[in-house]
Amino acid sequence: MKRYCLTLDLHDDPLLIAEYEAYHQAVWPEILQSISGSGIHNMEIYRYSNRLFMIMEVDESFSFEAKGAADAANPKVQEWEELMWKYQKPLPGAKPGEKWMLMDKIFQL
Repeated sequence: MKRYCLTLDLHDDPLLIAEYEAYHQAVWPEILQSISGSGIHNMEIYRYSNRLFMIMEVDESFSFEAKGAADAANPKVQEWEELMWKYQKPLPGAKPGEKWMLMDKIFQL
């Protein structure tokens, strides 16, 4: 099992952050299926202030390219992603349209 860690910021607005968290307490079934069907076995998102941190544990079938292509072809995923942009903002240095940024592991005990 391989692990990826990613980060993203939310707009620094307590009401928007509360809405975002509410959506993540009841994620649409189609979104959950798109995640688990792509080789992701576990996904956790943590928040500190307006900074998000995601941990994904994936099997050997997972690839970011394949997940991106499947998401682009899935209208329900596109609807979810468009809705989430209301709450999310790109990190400094992100290319246009980039959301979650892959983090580099710099230490392991």
